[in-house]
Amino acid sequence: MIAPQATDTRHWRFHADLEKIGWLTIESPGGSVNTLSREAIMELETLVARLEDLASSDELIGVVLLSAKDSGFIAGADISEFDAMSDFSVLPEALRRTHALFARIENLKIPVIAGIHGFCLGGGLELALACHYRIAVDDEKTRIGFPEVNLGIFPGFGGTGRSIRQAGPVDAMGIMLTGRMLRARAARGLNLVDKLVRHRDMLRWEGRRAVLEQRRSRPAPWSKRIMGLGPLRSYAAGRMREQAGRKARKEHYPAPYALIDLFEQHGDDWKAMIRGEIDAFVPLMGSPTATNLRRVFFLSEGLKKQGEKGAGFSRVHVIGAGVMGGDIAAWCAYRGMSVTLQDLDMARIGPALERAEKLFRKRYRKKREVDAAMLRLVADPEGKGAARADVIIEAVVEKLEVKQEIFREVERRLKPGAILATNTSSIELERIAEALEDRSRLIGLHFFNPVAQLPLVEVIRSQFNADEAIARGASFALAIGKSPVVVKSAPGFLVNRVLMPYMLGAVEQVERGESKELLDAAALAFGMPMGPIELMDTVGLDVGRSVAMELGHEVPAESRFARLVAEGRLGRKSGEGFYRWDKGRAVKGPVPPHADLAGLGRELVKPLVDATALVVEEGVVASPEQADIGVILGTGFAPFLGGPLKARADGRA
Repeated sequence: MIAPQATDTRHWRFHADLEKIGWLTIESPGGSVNTLSREAIMELETLVARLEDLASSDELIGVVLLSAKDSGFIAGADISEFDAMSDFSVLPEALRRTHALFARIENLKIPVIAGIHGFCLGGGLELALACHYRIAVDDEKTRIGFPEVNLGIFPGFGGTGRSIRQAGPVDAMGIMLTGRMLRARAARGLNLVDKLVRHRDMLRWEGRRAVLEQRRSRPAPWSKRIMGLGPLRSYAAGRMREQAGRKARKEHYPAPYALIDLFEQHGDDWKAMIRGEIDAFVPLMGSPTATNLRRVFFLSEGLKKQGEKGAGFSRVHVIGAGVMGGDIAAWCAYRGMSVTLQDLDMARIGPALERAEKLFRKRYRKKREVDAAMLRLVADPEGKGAARADVIIEAVVEKLEVKQEIFREVERRLKPGAILATNTSSIELERIAEALEDRSRLIGLHFFNPVAQLPLVEVIRSQFNADEAIARGASFALAIGKSPVVVKSAPGFLVNRVLMPYMLGAVEQVERGESKELLDAAALAFGMPMGPIELMDTVGLDVGRSVAMELGHEVPAESRFARLVAEGRLGRKSGEGFYRWDKGRAVKGPVPPHADLAGLGRELVKPLVDATALVVEEGVVASPEQADIGVILGTGFAPFLGGPLKARADGRA
């Protein structure tokens, strides 16, 4: 028998072989990842109609769905279409149409097998769950999950019900509420994946076997499904709300709470859960939170387009093994670089190596990976690694003379083309560069503490730098998985410049007798991730005082702030500052009552917002958009507001 003719569309390729196995391949045009755009979904409708016809005439015994992209399976829906889709007159019908399409795939009498490598996220996972059996590559690149909550929504293509059917209500809701991405083996453990293979080139063979053996996935066992029934479901929903409340307020991020409400209503019936998706999903898509989170997503993605194409970095030399320098070195080693770490002696380098090992143990699954990372991080008291390094980063104490002396010595050993960078948090680069023969070599790479958690790196540009040097700095930040924002050399740059008026304003109120607990609670009510007094303690009172004075802010000698520094009560790192600290947590007293906590928070944050507008006026950053994403990534400023300047434009800050 002759195999049915091949069919190609813009997004899909289909052909059936002589064994009557259909091979459906997605390859979205014009991008590095596959997405389920409206056009792709419409084309899939036509292809599914063909599959139905071929199956009914016994010309097809099964279908294997694969991706032709190296990046992975499907990264989700096309987010660039979300603004148009948020129209209430368009979205419900589009969702109903997609629901119907995925149900048709699920109802095919022949097995449909999804072969997954790389990214399988959001709508991509929802499509995979509508297939009858899922095979995934068990390697570090495979990531499976529902990140929709990070965009202010939840799965809307039937993923809520189908994930509950497969993984059980507690595990499925946990994945959707956190947005975390699973490795293939973890997804297999939750029954979201049925079979693991070692390499991508095994997907076709294993997919063929699954069709020939007519494999079908089994739902979650009764022991997991029981939590979706009756009173247990209400109890589970209550616990979920408590956990969500610890991370996000309902008025700021409504999506998790809307999903929990949907689960409490329909969590005992996965098909009813899917039917209920549309009414719960539609109001979220057009909400201010979702609109602003999409803005933040696109601004963040825009940062990835900076830098030089093809710029390669393999060796990094870090000078200064304190908290910042040691953690920068550890992060670079974690990201695969060979790193040499210099300080005066091993007594100073040793604690940094210990912290690095803790980071590697936390991040890696296997001991051999930890051991390999430790081999990449080499103690170098004599600074021999500087001559071989592609990037040299200075991260010593914030004293101009010390930094100048270091760069004077290093410049003599620098290889051609190497990046020479300082991690200074407040000193203008022009002043540091006075010590160099070639002042154009020095750029700023300002990391934030804790390095492993905060994504921003300020790439500081002095008046001496050419575009090429800044582009290489941005390329390096991207190479180690950070988000670069280019900032002109000016006191405090961007983040410290806007943070300091905010923190010092709160400190002044505490000096006048206001409750520090009240001020911190007000900032949280506004949407900040941490209150200004707790933040000052976390940064370190000595660091805060130093930066404040560098920026021209007065810290009176008789103030409580100055006394705490003088007494060595420096905050979290010393165990006491404005707060007493126990096991890394601030010990707080009760919050005094206040009629409008969020309003007080708005007043507290106003100096930060005003300072952000000022740095844009002064040209410290290139645009309001760059300022907004920089402040969000560097301070955690409420993402649901879209950034300080967007919030002010909307009348919300």
